[in-house]
Amino acid sequence: MTYAVANTTQAPLGAVAILRVVDSISNVKETVTTWNNARLTRNALSCLSTEQLHDIGLSRADVN
Repeated sequence: MTYAVANTTQAPLGAVAILRVVDSISNVKETVTTWNNARLTRNALSCLSTEQLHDIGLSRADVN
């Protein structure tokens, strides 16, 4: 009968802390990028006239 041996080695504490810091920075970058893309889209749409917004199926309230 063959038994599987689980890998019970643990990562060094410093490696785990660095991974968490890098993940946090990555999450912040993603959040800021998403926010900036939404900001740029709102700015571009706010330059359109009400008629142009209506043509693409939006209202002025959707932009603001």
